[in-house]
Amino acid sequence: MRISLDWLKTLIPTDKPAAEIGALLTGSGLEVESLEELESIPGGLRGVVLGTVLTCEAHPDADKLSLTTVDVGDGTPRQIVCGAPNVAAGQRVVVALEGAMLYPAQGEPFKIKKSKIRGAASEGMICAEDEIGLGQSHAGIMVLETELPNGTPAADYFGLGSDTVYEIGLTPNRADAASHYGVARELRALLRQPCHLPDVSGFATPASAAANIGVTIEDTEACPRYAGLLLENVQVGASPEWLQRRLRSIGLSPINNVVDVTNFVLHELGQPLHAFDAGQITGGRIRVKRGDGFLQFQTLDDAVRTPNSNDLIIADADGYPMALAGVFGGKMSGVKDGTTRVFLESAYFNPSVVRRTSQTHQLKTDASFRFERGTDPNMVLVALQRAALLLQEVAGATVAAPIVDEYPAPVLPATVRLRLPRVERLVGQYIAPERIRQILTDLEIEITDENPDAGDQDTWTLTVPPHKVDVTREADIIEEILRIYGYNNVALRPNNSASFLARFPNPDPEVTRVKIASLLSGQGFSEILTNSLTNSQYFDKEGEADNSLVRILNYNSVELNAMRPTLLHSGLEIIRHNLNRRQRDLKLYEFGKAYAQNEGGKYQEKNKLVIYLTGNAAGETWQQKSEKAAFHDLAGAVQQVLAALGFGGAASHPVQHAYLAGGLALLVHNQPVAQFGAVAASVLKRLDVTQPVWYAELDWDALSKKYKPTLTARELPKFPEVRRDLSVVVDSSVTFDQLRQIAQRTEKKLLQSVNVFDVYAGENLGAGKKSYSVSFTLQDFSQTLSEQAIDQVMQRLIGQFEKQAGALIRK
Repeated sequence: MRISLDWLKTLIPTDKPAAEIGALLTGSGLEVESLEELESIPGGLRGVVLGTVLTCEAHPDADKLSLTTVDVGDGTPRQIVCGAPNVAAGQRVVVALEGAMLYPAQGEPFKIKKSKIRGAASEGMICAEDEIGLGQSHAGIMVLETELPNGTPAADYFGLGSDTVYEIGLTPNRADAASHYGVARELRALLRQPCHLPDVSGFATPASAAANIGVTIEDTEACPRYAGLLLENVQVGASPEWLQRRLRSIGLSPINNVVDVTNFVLHELGQPLHAFDAGQITGGRIRVKRGDGFLQFQTLDDAVRTPNSNDLIIADADGYPMALAGVFGGKMSGVKDGTTRVFLESAYFNPSVVRRTSQTHQLKTDASFRFERGTDPNMVLVALQRAALLLQEVAGATVAAPIVDEYPAPVLPATVRLRLPRVERLVGQYIAPERIRQILTDLEIEITDENPDAGDQDTWTLTVPPHKVDVTREADIIEEILRIYGYNNVALRPNNSASFLARFPNPDPEVTRVKIASLLSGQGFSEILTNSLTNSQYFDKEGEADNSLVRILNYNSVELNAMRPTLLHSGLEIIRHNLNRRQRDLKLYEFGKAYAQNEGGKYQEKNKLVIYLTGNAAGETWQQKSEKAAFHDLAGAVQQVLAALGFGGAASHPVQHAYLAGGLALLVHNQPVAQFGAVAASVLKRLDVTQPVWYAELDWDALSKKYKPTLTARELPKFPEVRRDLSVVVDSSVTFDQLRQIAQRTEKKLLQSVNVFDVYAGENLGAGKKSYSVSFTLQDFSQTLSEQAIDQVMQRLIGQFEKQAGALIRK
């Protein structure tokens, strides 16, 4: 929102510097994001003053030049060479002094320098109007009629004072400050200076009225108040310069005097207005009603719109729409060049109704911006009278009839009780009741009762004016007090403390997701995003439909007629696409949702993280040959994800997966969180994928729910670790994970890690047997391990392997 300081000063006179006013507004919650200095003309005529021509003689070496001396008010006459034919002694002129930067109406800017013209020194320039950007004439120098002293800045003579424009980041709760008068009210409390509304005392209605425009409000909840005024003899044309300058200062382009006045009043008082061509109001009556979803009309942006039953519209007597109430006007009923009779609308609309219409039709206007947040119902008539007086001034309008004001259910001010001890509790500092009373009075909040309960001297009953739409509770009142009192005036105490210990929230799901995505991307994986819609034929068995599938009723394509129950097939489609383009080495991952319905018909959606590996795990180089991606490449990626989430060492067991040719499941707290393995050949064939694919599916909902970010630290070990190796022969059904869990249960103090570095199965071991070469890392953080202690640990491990896994230890 842009606010002009020059405009603001017409409502609250102040001599405070612009920067100081900006700091005060920011401190009270109206954050000034930037200050912009505006000039009526480029350069602001800096270095240009009024002077008097003392002497004027012909130049000795040029027929068309004159040699003059000019008094510019500093006691030292300047010699200036002038080429204008009308220069003469005794004239009051405009003089550009040495160093002045001029911006002519035509051509490039230039700087005035001391120079010699045909051998004569020239210390400035006597100016024509086009040379300083004030007009187009170059017939001669400007000759002034003024009693102002020499040396007076030319900008003062021409009324070209500069302006400062504030860019205010208006928050949604400050609808009361969405205008120049709203900001002036804020400054009244901050500066303790009176502000005033524009004078509308000159408004009057005629003794005998013409036929007026009637108003009927058919939905008083959506439109509690609607007022209008009929004007005649309107001459639509360009606005005067002062009005155009006001609008340009806040970034608006002038259109015509009628529209410009409505925009001016909106930004001055915060009350949106709309001007109808009275000749287009069929039946001489306005109906404020809901749309019917059938009748269309063309809006001012040339779009054809159909108001629905949720939209409030301004219609004529026949119910034909003329405007979307509070949002946008219609083209047919809008003011045109030939319009002579205008009906001005000023109303109060329900914020939620305007907000819904604005969102439905994707229309954001200055009017909807204010109506959506809440306007002041008491400003309706003031704005209407202000606009009428301005149109009389700039468009020759005459008031044709009395104001029509339909206000069946007046909007009442809010009543709030304020406990003075509560102010100190929430602010954290004592504020004297006299100061609180002063702040409330300056904010137009009335204290109606200082002792509502007998004997209670610390509770006040307050009446809050309707323009403060967001002040409805005691906490809101205290915020208003604190804003004006000043956040910077609340002292920080050395023993500040909170009245409770905040509970740290669960980790942000998006932060966790980015963390894991960064981990996988750092390992060479590429993230993909696939469609949640899929082909139901992937999952239906021959002659039998999958009842758990979520099917789309109004699908546009049979290939996208169901919500995917797994991310596997959509990922395989991506792999197929790449394989067909000779991109065979792929490492992919995706975060996405899978969908299903249970036997009761209720729908479920679950978040998943899936990982794909196909082709070579690493590219071929001169140092090593390329190797095909294998199960352990995928398992390593899954383990890294779990470790990053704090779930290292998850238990595992074989699992039968519908789409995998054998696989492994990982469990955290006895709950499966990941399944991975090779994609079944039948699935690959169905999707025309021509090479093996390794696939992992992680239950992201379960992992996110259990994930608690922790940071642990311990002192660096002072004593060395020890490694011991064993060759363990077991049945082929025994997994390394079983051996690892046995070792961790057996030795919990000294055993730091267990690793398998070789697996062998062959005729030498016998049928159904395999050998694991396992390393054990032992460490005591309090002392150096002795050989005796190490042997005791290893003997216990060997004993438990033999007992629990039927192992044979190879010597």
